[in-house]
Amino acid sequence: MEAPQALLVQIRALMPSLPPSERRVAAAAVADPAGVAGKTISELALACDTSETTVVRFCRAVGLRGYPELRIGLAAAAGNEDSAPGWSGMGGDIGPRDPLADVVKKLGFADSRAVEDTVGQLDLAVLKRVIDAVVQADRVDLYGVGASALIALDLQQKLHRIGRPVHAWADPHIALTSAALLKRGDVAIAVTHTGDTRDTVLPLAEARDNGATTVAITNFPRSRISEVADLVLTTAVRETTFRSGAMASRIAALTVVDCLFVGVAQRNHARTLKALERTYSAVRDRRQ
Repeated sequence: MEAPQALLVQIRALMPSLPPSERRVAAAAVADPAGVAGKTISELALACDTSETTVVRFCRAVGLRGYPELRIGLAAAAGNEDSAPGWSGMGGDIGPRDPLADVVKKLGFADSRAVEDTVGQLDLAVLKRVIDAVVQADRVDLYGVGASALIALDLQQKLHRIGRPVHAWADPHIALTSAALLKRGDVAIAVTHTGDTRDTVLPLAEARDNGATTVAITNFPRSRISEVADLVLTTAVRETTFRSGAMASRIAALTVVDCLFVGVAQRNHARTLKALERTYSAVRDRRQ
């Protein structure tokens, strides 16, 4: 069975792709894992206005054998939610009357948990394949709009500093025209929290049609971007009232980007160090 937190991460990631009846079960599990763990399957079905059969289907959709396994996993997750020292009670949403001290602490908890959950569920085999593809690529295209464009630009800056041929395109029209010129041996990486951003899905699909290896960085593995991605790297983000997908996803996506960059940089250590030294030297005088 999955680690306690990994189970909740999996449920959150799959929730948007589930049928409405199963989504209600997922929402209940995420909102109150301890409460759901204490219910019989009949009680949960009644509370979610659905059937016992639907609850079982939900369990299988998230990779569990059945309801007993779900109850055990949720009970463990509930005990682990606020177990980190100093974070007790900080897992909730931010309310309009919360003191500033609590707001700061809750945001710190959310950011720390986003990194921890993302690293905990990151598929290392897929990450290695992405690193291999980037290392061997003649050219790397990066796509992202809105807040995701900032993630793409960050990866561009990192790879560019070590001499990799990389371009980040925030304009969807330019992204499409660039994707049309890719070929086999190139890599296209798309960043989209929801996985359904049309202006990001279309250029990645174009890149794949032209033979490039396509990669998606998203919070939702069953979203549209996954249909046109050869490789998918997922983040694990909890959204709250004041931290929408665009805001909450940033630190988790940057964590994935950092793992990808360091993996690429390691492959030719001497070349990487030389490039970093040269680029640092070029801007050193501007620091004074």
